[in-house]
Amino acid sequence: MSATQHSILSVSGLSVAFGGIQALSDVTIEVAPNSIVGLIGPNGAGKTTLFNSISGLVTPTSGIFTSAGNNHKFPKPHELHKFGIARTLQGVGLFGDLTVLENVMIGDAVQSKTSFLRDLFGLSGKSEALLKERAESALAWTGALALAHLNPAQLTYPDSKRVALARALVSNPKVLLLDEPAAGLGQDDIDALTQLLFQLKRKCAILIVEHHVDFVSKISDYVYVLNFGKKIAEGSFDEVKRNPEVIEAYLGHSKTAQQRLHLGA
Repeated sequence: MSATQHSILSVSGLSVAFGGIQALSDVTIEVAPNSIVGLIGPNGAGKTTLFNSISGLVTPTSGIFTSAGNNHKFPKPHELHKFGIARTLQGVGLFGDLTVLENVMIGDAVQSKTSFLRDLFGLSGKSEALLKERAESALAWTGALALAHLNPAQLTYPDSKRVALARALVSNPKVLLLDEPAAGLGQDDIDALTQLLFQLKRKCAILIVEHHVDFVSKISDYVYVLNFGKKIAEGSFDEVKRNPEVIEAYLGHSKTAQQRLHLGA
């Protein structure tokens, strides 16, 4: 898949160095509209660094950031909203002294750079009503609307992850970056997340970093594989799982890797 003006998001020639360590080297990826793109690879492959570069948490050494066919400087965290990008983190990060609904409302206010203290606590009635409507819609999409009145301490871990996802969705992003959304979930919750993501890609494109390879195989339209900061394969999951370099890089021993990646005959 080559980057084109039809991509909703792409990065090309992305390199990142921390001192003398080359974290990413000339990486190019593309995200098509209404697609789920998986980013996999062994620990230390550079997946989170790539996410952090797109999110403005890391400054690339070189590379081109393209949004909706136009080249831009890599965004700062506060600029993600104007590119229609939202991100979840590995941790949940909810505010314990606010309700679920208020946590999601703040997600919209912060991403759009409004005064969330003013909007959230009633000094602007119209803005507060709009924030509440958006937050309730996002919670409904993730199946968490019934939790709106609760505090984070009252939530199960799977429910807290659904709320964190709603907080990212509340700004109606064009591209949603998910950092290990299946981490810590049981199989039933992973199955529910799978169905949710299939529904969400009707609303936005999704770029996902995930260690659960079986989960990635089920949800991804396209997959990129990183190892030691370099892209070593791309294509459908069925294509990349048979790539000898991927098999070797992922676990180091081809037979074991084939079993783990479900490559049996």
